[in-house]
Amino acid sequence: MKRLVILGGGESGVGTAILGKQKGFNVFLSDKGKIKKKYKDVLKHFEIEWEESQHSNSKILDADLVMKSPGIPDKVPLVKEIVQKGVSVISEIEFASKYTDATILGITGSNGKTTTTMLTNHLLKEGGLSVGMAGNIGDSYAKMVSEKPFENYVLEISSFQLDGIIDFKPKIAILTNITPDHLDRYEYEFEKYIASKFRIAMNQDENDFLIYDADDEVIANWLNEHPVQSKLVPFSLNREQEFGAWLKNETIIINIQPNNTIEMSTDFLALDGQHNVKNTMAASLAALLVNVRKESILKSVESFQGAPHRLEKVLKINHVEYVNDSKATNVNATYYALDGIKKPIVWIVGGVDKGNDYSELMSMVREKVKGIICLGMDNTKLIETFGNVVEPLVETFSMEEAIKVAYKIAERGDTVLLSPACASFDLFENYEDRGNQFKAAIKKL
Repeated sequence: MKRLVILGGGESGVGTAILGKQKGFNVFLSDKGKIKKKYKDVLKHFEIEWEESQHSNSKILDADLVMKSPGIPDKVPLVKEIVQKGVSVISEIEFASKYTDATILGITGSNGKTTTTMLTNHLLKEGGLSVGMAGNIGDSYAKMVSEKPFENYVLEISSFQLDGIIDFKPKIAILTNITPDHLDRYEYEFEKYIASKFRIAMNQDENDFLIYDADDEVIANWLNEHPVQSKLVPFSLNREQEFGAWLKNETIIINIQPNNTIEMSTDFLALDGQHNVKNTMAASLAALLVNVRKESILKSVESFQGAPHRLEKVLKINHVEYVNDSKATNVNATYYALDGIKKPIVWIVGGVDKGNDYSELMSMVREKVKGIICLGMDNTKLIETFGNVVEPLVETFSMEEAIKVAYKIAERGDTVLLSPACASFDLFENYEDRGNQFKAAIKKL
């Protein structure tokens, strides 16, 4: 019996443990931190051996295969030791994809992944297809494969998950965009991060499809220098495409079959902003490629509700709009948020900096932002960048404090925007916790 060792007792780790046990592996799960009670209960139910608050090298290093949680960096000494022994260290998506013949639609990118994944899933589901949504969102992909196999899987995939693939091969890959992010995990080399994202297409062949943003120079330049085997399906706001999607006079045009184009006015989109036009293009292209009827796509795009914590309108108080964009954990995502709001902005920003260059936001901040509220343990970089640009600029160290300050600064017709451009781990559990605290603090006003 082969020994499967799992590092990390979260959603992906426990899901992999269940599938591994089902497929006849001797499974051992180890987490250096505490495992949540709900996951412990599952491990006990399936009689899977586990440990928490430690890594027992003797039990880990005799593995035949290791599945590592995406949150654990490759440079951790234990991971290096496993690799030196010649043992494969893979991600959940690699493991689970071995046990399904379903059509896989894999979605990655620096921004827009979650919205595009949710919209693609919505289009397929409303189109009558058997579909499960997993990966970096919702339920574990491995658990889904073990419990209720679908004919199609729509997977949101991070660069960390792609770093752990060997044979993983999506029929349809979507690359929403590439901007500097997570550079602390890639030795502050943007090229390494780009290469990581393009791993989504590394096993594709001429029968597969790569849907990508043709306006993104990083993607276009990489494709010129590193051609892929899959059929390219570009989308663009600026240029007509022979095969793909583009925008013309505020109408999205999609053409992947001769004499069978789809046209939809951007007025019908449930989500605001140019970035959501692109997300809609990508999801619609994917749905067409798995044969969802175009009438169904048009109808479903109108009924779609966006992702929580992504430009989520919370409340209007004294004619001031409060918008939760906690999921904006990098500069590019925050750029989209600032760009999409037409009213004067009181901006709540800050957290764990991942190698951010805030100067990219300077023109947008000068034009739109009337007050900045820093929310993080170390706001030095933000103060250095915007201290002489925006007045007032206030430091806060809790969400409640930030909201009280925002309430004082904001005037009738303004928007208070939480769009941190940073990770959340200094003051919050994760971006959901940060967004939920934002919403709770507003409701107390």
